Amino acid sequence: MSRQQDLTPHASPQTILVVDDEPIITTLCMTILQQAGFSVLVADGSSEALKICTQHEGPIDLLLTDIILPPPGFQLASSSNQFPHVHGHELAVRALHIRKDLRVILMSGNIDSDLAGYGIRRGDAPFLPKPFESQALVALVRQTLQTPPPSIENLSAGKPKTPTVGDGWVD
Repeated sequence: MSRQQDLTPHASPQTILVVDDEPIITTLCMTILQQAGFSVLVADGSSEALKICTQHEGPIDLLLTDIILPPPGFQLASSSNQFPHVHGHELAVRALHIRKDLRVILMSGNIDSDLAGYGIRRGDAPFLPKPFESQALVALVRQTLQTPPPSIENLSAGKPKTPTVGDGWVD
């Protein structure tokens, strides 16, 4: 294979939206994922992430979001707010309404406590425990991108799931 063939671009890189309220985490994820060949968008909260999901013209293949996303500062509650501050699981559900082909990974520093606190069960979505190693992040992202996108119903908390061999989670 010639050197020129090596430099010829192949398919465009898959795009990952990383959402965390800690800038060091978004920067770390962005660096690791870009080095692995992904295109990365970052948001510091759910409101910004929902804007990106709505306004970004290209594809967004995967949402990697922290479960705990506190609102940045004071905000008036409004039912007409198109981009509300919500926790990561609710962000994933709302983002799936906007982008049906989106895959989702939830991350947390205290997975079991955070899952229970939001009524989420293991199996609702792939989880990445913090702290994580770069290889674990890249492997989970690649693995998740190979699976079909979750349905909104399956991702919504409070719905029982039963495992089946080879098919993942089904109703």
